[in-house]
This record gives sequence, C-alpha cells and structure tokens, in this order.
Amino acid sequence: MKKLFYTLFLVVIFTSCSGQTPFGKPEVSPAKIQTQFMDWWTYQSHNIMLSRDFVPLDSNSKEITKDQFLKELSEGSYIPIRLESDSALFYYKLFKIDPKSDTSIKATIVETAFNEIQNLKKEGEPFPAFSFSDLNGNLITNENLKGKIVVIKCWYIHCAACIKEFPQVNQLVEKYKDRKDIVFISLAEDTPEQLTVFLARKPLSYSVVPNMKTYMNLTLQLNAFPTHIIINKEGFMEKVVSNYAGLEVSLEKASRE
Repeated sequence: MKKLFYTLFLVVIFTSCSGQTPFGKPEVSPAKIQTQFMDWWTYQSHNIMLSRDFVPLDSNSKEITKDQFLKELSEGSYIPIRLESDSALFYYKLFKIDPKSDTSIKATIVETAFNEIQNLKKEGEPFPAFSFSDLNGNLITNENLKGKIVVIKCWYIHCAACIKEFPQVNQLVEKYKDRKDIVFISLAEDTPEQLTVFLARKPLSYSVVPNMKTYMNLTLQLNAFPTHIIINKEGFMEKVVSNYAGLEVSLEKASRE
C-alpha cells in the first residue's frame, strides 16, 4: 500500500512540475495569419466557430467565460486562435492584433463578436409565444409544436448569405426527415406574392412564413441575417447561430439530447 501511495505521489508531482496542460501551441502563427486578410479569413471561416461550445482562454492562457471572451473580441484588440489539443474539446485563445495588420481583420472580428454576444444573450430564454400561418395556410403555434425541436431560419429574399446556404439547409432537412420530433420553419420578411415567385426558382424545404419583418426586428430583436434558432422541446432557445456551419453542429448536439 505504501509503495502504491509513493508511486501516485510521484505521478502528481511530476505532472505539476512539468507544467502539462490539456492544450498545446497555437495551430497557426498568430503573427503570420494577420499579414493578409484572405489568409486570416480562410483560417477564421474554417477553424473558428464562436457559436460552438469551446474552452475560452485569455492571452495568458487562463480560462475565462465565453461572455468575457466575446467581449474582449468585440473591443478590437484580439484575434481568436485555436490551440492544438489531443482532447475532443476546442480551446480558443486570445492573441493581440498586430497594429500593422489589415484593418479589415479587426473590423470583421469586432462585428462577428458583437453578433455572437447578441445571440448568446438569447440562449436559455423562452421563445416568444407565436401563431403563424405559412404559405400553404398551415397554422403554426408554440402550442402545436410543444414537445418538438424547432429549427427556425430567419431571412429575406435580398440577403445573399441567406440564399447561398439554401442547398445546405435543404440537405439538413433531408438528413432529419425521419425525425418526427424535429420541425423546420423559416421566417421571411417578404410578402406571400414575392416569396411564391422567388421560391419557384430557389426552393426551400422549410415551411415558409411570410411578412415577418416586424416580428423578427422588434420581437426577436435580430440585427443580422441569416439567423438560425434552435428551440428545445421545452420551448427555450437552446442555440442561436449566424450561419449554416454553426447550425449543423448545434442541431447534431440538440438531436442527441
């Protein structure tokens, strides 16, 4: 027993003295990635997803809250870089923005972080009571969707980013077609007449609810499009994200719960 205790003691001492951490160095050079906007943008769009679950670290590698992490980014002094890790967790760390880097990098980070902060504030809140009629005349209410996972896409016809992701969100509907407890609804700003003509050319597999501009702007207080909202079976906003990539990851998680 004494031998076992002594062995465990040595393991603990060695681990603490060696400074081992669950994460390693940055997966890219924070300095080099800032030299060209497109280099940074390619990295950011493929490797950083601020809507997902991740471990947020400040510039000294100290764990902070996601709120604090996003606030630091929104103030325009840092870029987020993912750290190498052998675990299934994602570690994002703040690195100082080089004053000589492209100003578009800073502006894009600030805007993205601001939108993520607004989305994060909504998560955990009950989705406002609603009663909608879609283009096919189907009545959609929070009562008749109770006990279901509801996926909502907020968009409008002249939003290029909203339309670009149509093929991907349509594939998502196809993927979950056998899940009777998952419902896909889209809220659009446009009139029924405009949507009927548009959707004949660009089909969307969601139920489409027209004339939702006031509801989205005032009730949901959205300031960016597209916005995707996942409502859990209890009627709370489980996840609010700004693009298809975030939606895919979030719905995969929600569908398992």
